[in-house]
Amino acid sequence: MKMTKKFDKLNNTFNVSSDIVSTEVESVSTSLEKVNPSPINDDIKKDYEYTRGNLYSLIEKGQEAINGILELAQESEMPRAYEVAGQLIKNVADATDKLMDLQKKLKDIEEEKGGKSPTNVTNALFVGSTAELAKLLKNQDLNNQWF
Repeated sequence: MKMTKKFDKLNNTFNVSSDIVSTEVESVSTSLEKVNPSPINDDIKKDYEYTRGNLYSLIEKGQEAINGILELAQESEMPRAYEVAGQLIKNVADATDKLMDLQKKLKDIEEEKGGKSPTNVTNALFVGSTAELAKLLKNQDLNNQWF
């Protein structure tokens, strides 16, 4: 005795054979390129370049001043000249630290603008007709297994 299936009427209506047609389920992986953080706002970029240029200039002038004050201190052998040279050296060192801090701050700003977005998105995609999908779902329902 032939068992009637609950979708036989639909199969006949849509002129689909009752044989299970192989279906394909593809996993489509949409890889989002890691988007470079959005371009830095023009004002921030200009300020960065201006500040960086000023710090370079201050460091170079400070080094020249250090060389000059050290020569003066050696020739005059005055303690005050050596004290001034020491302060000048400290100021130049602070300027170089500020230059490094400027780089770190710019990097932090770029990271904030970049945000946290997914780098890989995976979607399941069924390739086939609606009849094939109905058969697949019917079989999956009978087996209680899902993709």
